[in-house]
Amino acid sequence: MSPALPKKDNSIARKGGVKILVVSGSSGGHIFPALSLIKSLKNRHKEIDTLLILPRSSLKYNLVTNQIENKVNYVSIYPIKLSISFKNILAALNFLKGTLQSLFIILKFRPDIVVGFGSLVCIPTLMLAWIFRLKTLIHEQNVVPGRTNRLLAKFTDKIAISFEQTRDYLKVNKDMIALTGNPIRQELKRIDRSQAFNFFGLNDDKFTILVMGGSMGSNRINTCFFNAVSTISNKFRFQIIHIAGASDYNLLYNSYKDLDLRIKLFTFLKDMQYAYSICDLVVCRAGATTIAELINFNLPAIIVPYPYAYSHQLSNAKVLEKKGCAVVIKDSDLGANILKEILDDFMNNPNRLALMRSGYGDFLKADADDLLADEVLSLENR
Repeated sequence: MSPALPKKDNSIARKGGVKILVVSGSSGGHIFPALSLIKSLKNRHKEIDTLLILPRSSLKYNLVTNQIENKVNYVSIYPIKLSISFKNILAALNFLKGTLQSLFIILKFRPDIVVGFGSLVCIPTLMLAWIFRLKTLIHEQNVVPGRTNRLLAKFTDKIAISFEQTRDYLKVNKDMIALTGNPIRQELKRIDRSQAFNFFGLNDDKFTILVMGGSMGSNRINTCFFNAVSTISNKFRFQIIHIAGASDYNLLYNSYKDLDLRIKLFTFLKDMQYAYSICDLVVCRAGATTIAELINFNLPAIIVPYPYAYSHQLSNAKVLEKKGCAVVIKDSDLGANILKEILDDFMNNPNRLALMRSGYGDFLKADADDLLADEVLSLENR
């Protein structure tokens, strides 16, 4: 029989409310949905007590900026590869250390429910929760579940998914699975177009292209896009919001200076709602967060899936392609000429863009953070 945590005094439990432990990997694709869930829980029930566990490596990205509102504990878990090396031995030792840290957090916080958002850091916490017979839920952001969630699916009470297609990849009782969508940051709401154009200092009568390559940027997309627009005639027809990432910013800044283009160049843009509210077309990768944001804003897209993400991104992109919302180009096929032809076609065919936007009508439109919070809280009385 599995051990259980010492029983709480019921009067204390009632006064303190439900305790929910949330575990996330270090990327924005994991952290942002986790933070959205926590905010949704807090908005509806002030007495809910939450604690977020993150790998220590996430500190370098500084994605959790409000440490007072979001209580956070960090554990020493780093990626482990299937090879023998000093670095991997150190990572394995850190995994054991992180497991002990996770155990101490559970014993101290004594959660009622544990929620995992994927990546290696979730394994010890969710497995310990299973051993202690705590209620658990995992959330999968991608179409194809990651290795961690495929493993944990066998030990959890509930699985929340972002896409209907994910059901086919999970070998569990289908009653355990709930379609919630992928929570995005709550500030990502549609902005009045005139206000958004003023935010960037751009014109409201030009075709607006948003280019981004994920939180770190994409040299491949950056380079190919610049080479493509360099050769497009009638550059007065369009304007660009380009989020380059830190590595390519200076290179693109100097390169764009030689072109007669209306462009706003950023290393990173926090207030993405302004860009999403005015762009006619997006050129991007297919991370789960990006896909969720495209769905939220009904944005036509040229998607170039990152080729080294276990085919997750290609599967994500194909969902939009099948609905007619996106054109998908394999990374190996991406080039300036093909990108130029597609951009020209879009600018010359506004009806095509309208048709692509209409394809988003079949997607789940309810607020994913609220749906996920409902599923989490439903475990309280099970």
